[in-house]
Amino acid sequence: MANPVLNSKTFAGSRTLAGAETMSVEGTVNKTGLLLLICLATASWVWTQTYHAIDPSIARPWMIGGAIGGLIVAFATVFRPQWAPLTAPLYAALEGLALGGVSAMYATAIPGILVQAVALTFGTLFVMLLAYRSRVIRVTPRFRLVMGIAMSAILLYYVATMVLGLFGVDTTFFYAGGTLGIIVSVVIVAIAALRMVLDFDMIAKGVQEGAPKAMEWYGAFALVVGLIWLYLEILNLLAKTSRR
Repeated sequence: MANPVLNSKTFAGSRTLAGAETMSVEGTVNKTGLLLLICLATASWVWTQTYHAIDPSIARPWMIGGAIGGLIVAFATVFRPQWAPLTAPLYAALEGLALGGVSAMYATAIPGILVQAVALTFGTLFVMLLAYRSRVIRVTPRFRLVMGIAMSAILLYYVATMVLGLFGVDTTFFYAGGTLGIIVSVVIVAIAALRMVLDFDMIAKGVQEGAPKAMEWYGAFALVVGLIWLYLEILNLLAKTSRR
């Protein structure tokens, strides 16, 4: 599957009763904005606790707790999309805790990096939306297949580097500012950006199929998951290039 959060079966069997309010693009956009505000609020709180601290590593508990908690809530939302009106805001709040700590540590090491990362993240979102709406990029079966293979390869890369690290194998060359590390990051950023096109397409199909109004929360949740991933990978890429 190209996207474990939004896929061809996401809205299957979720049609509303006649006369009931249905999912809309505008409603999904509004809920996406609300989730981003929640994420920003908790991230700002952690930021203020850590950015000016003598030891920015005090953010680590927030980063770990937010990341683990966010992952658990994300899995719950994927398996029970009808919970999204409750779990999506909780996910945004937990991920904000993690992002606040990560962002503070990056900003402490590399001044100015956050402004660049945020601008590139939302700039990429706009470009991908424009490419989808203008049909420059079309979601075809082949596109889905290629994205599925690419996402699986990235997941394998994440797991492999983690496991190898646990066994003492040096994988820092993937994360350093060398040519190989930068190429890997560029590829992952590109895949993360293209994944958004799949999100847009599945949300559009949910609207066309008359999915329940509550599924707007699930569509918003999927977009926020993609944006957070893209932001973190852009941060990582910018950090690598700054070391050269």
